[in-house]
Amino acid sequence: MLQHHLLSILIFLPLAAALIVALLPAGLKSISKKIALAVSVIQLILGAYLYINYDTSAHDYSVSGFQFSERASWIYLDLKGLGKLSAEYFVGVDGLSVSLVLLSILVLLIGVIASWNIKDREKGYFGLYLLLNASIIGCFVALDFLLFYLFFEFMLLPMYFLIGLWGGPKREYASIKFFLYTLLGSIFILVVMIGLYVSVIDPGATAIEMGLLSADQPASDDLISKVQQLLQSNAIPPDQMVKTFNLVYMTDPDNLIPGSFLDNDVVRLILGSPARWLAFLFLFVGFAIKVPVVPVHTWLPDAHVEAPTPISVILAGILLKIGGYGLFRTAWLIFPDGAMHYSWWIGFFGVLSIIYGALNALSSQDLKRLVAYSSVSHMGFVLLGLASLTTEGVSGAIYQMVSHGVISTALFIVAGVLYDRTHDRMIENYSGLAAKMPQYTVVVVIFFFASMGLPGFSGFIAEILVLLGSFGSYSANGLLPKWMAIVATAGLVLSAAYYLWTIQRMFFGKFHIKTDYKDALPDLNRRETLMFIPLVLLTLLMGIVPSTVLDLINTSVSAFVDLVLGQGSENLQTP
Repeated sequence: MLQHHLLSILIFLPLAAALIVALLPAGLKSISKKIALAVSVIQLILGAYLYINYDTSAHDYSVSGFQFSERASWIYLDLKGLGKLSAEYFVGVDGLSVSLVLLSILVLLIGVIASWNIKDREKGYFGLYLLLNASIIGCFVALDFLLFYLFFEFMLLPMYFLIGLWGGPKREYASIKFFLYTLLGSIFILVVMIGLYVSVIDPGATAIEMGLLSADQPASDDLISKVQQLLQSNAIPPDQMVKTFNLVYMTDPDNLIPGSFLDNDVVRLILGSPARWLAFLFLFVGFAIKVPVVPVHTWLPDAHVEAPTPISVILAGILLKIGGYGLFRTAWLIFPDGAMHYSWWIGFFGVLSIIYGALNALSSQDLKRLVAYSSVSHMGFVLLGLASLTTEGVSGAIYQMVSHGVISTALFIVAGVLYDRTHDRMIENYSGLAAKMPQYTVVVVIFFFASMGLPGFSGFIAEILVLLGSFGSYSANGLLPKWMAIVATAGLVLSAAYYLWTIQRMFFGKFHIKTDYKDALPDLNRRETLMFIPLVLLTLLMGIVPSTVLDLINTSVSAFVDLVLGQGSENLQTP
């Protein structure tokens, strides 16, 4: 029973808890954080079950290739001569998503613990937090584009209010900027989703409409192949076609309606470029804003600086990864020809993000802004690895998302610990903190070293895989020049510079603090130590035993690379 409904429980448990929190009487508002904690603990137990029972054997991009899947009809409309509209409640996980679901569960739990001191409007805060929880999990497990888009858009609302109501002095500006940037990206995604809907059929549901299959029978592979052959030979009447938002069916070009807007076999030009290339670019821009990629990154430092610490933790630890995951799940798998055509430019923007983000971090005086720009730099490695389309590079990109999720969570808690004590994040206002806060200093050094990619930590494994993949891309598939990998290594040097500079300035030398809080610098308390311990252990485990993540993703990455290179080379169009 649990096997078949695990993902739904992970989604709807926080939704139900949010409703309970909303109905709590004013006198019981303090219970809201305990409800949020209980939900996160239950999700952690379910996540452990997911990890233990996930099958790491071969994976393919068919409906049956996803695990813990659940599928039910959601929207079905008869459009008469235009065919049928079909949207499903379809959830499942593979190697591209399972590690990110597990990461989300851990970070969301730590976010609740980090929120424990929230006293202002507790009901509203934890109610919105639970809604955000459900939206995040939903994004990573949804396999219907409309369902994914619903979770992706719904995520904006709680994040907007959490920044705008509980943030810093410029919270209104930061929350509106975050909302508008993400909404703009969503419009690009929506346009492509509509184009895909009018171009793709559900072969199983179409077989039922044609009378080849009864509604209570599953469609065999042979029957699906037969329907696809009939479709490609124009033997299916339009009124019997069931158009779909199913992401899995969208990855198979045999489900594309001949002559449709995004058909592989018809080079439909828009402004001199094939429509499929433009559709890829729209998806890329939509999700690149979320990653974020330079130059559409400017919302991120403002949002991080103004957001309360727990929300910065969620934003850096999880939300940026939804942008990267969206590129994997939609742009690359559905439009592999576009991914190959624009791979040079994508790699270039990845390198640009690495260097530009690192230079901005080096010039930052605010500790939180430094960590925010380091996130821009480190997410550039995700883009570079994905653009390489090598097994090492793609594995490194996913590993970097998981690793950065762990490390950035810790780094924003590091900034929050100091800000909670002094209400000051300016690096130049501190020195000699190691004498006053030795345990805090140890934690800071661990995660600064982990973020700069020192061997023994998870960041090293992620970045070395990306660099190996991008350097070998020219020989393997000719997509990326070797200079991109060489220039990207400068990002590692720059990250060492800004982290070591920060450690030297803030933690060594004579103790000094330029505020009125000189007597308010206790070392880590139990709650803060509780948050750091699993993050320290995980970044060390992933750095020493990388198979903890690689075993989960290997088969899916191999299938991903084979599919994108195979279909991309076959269907690469020229105007």
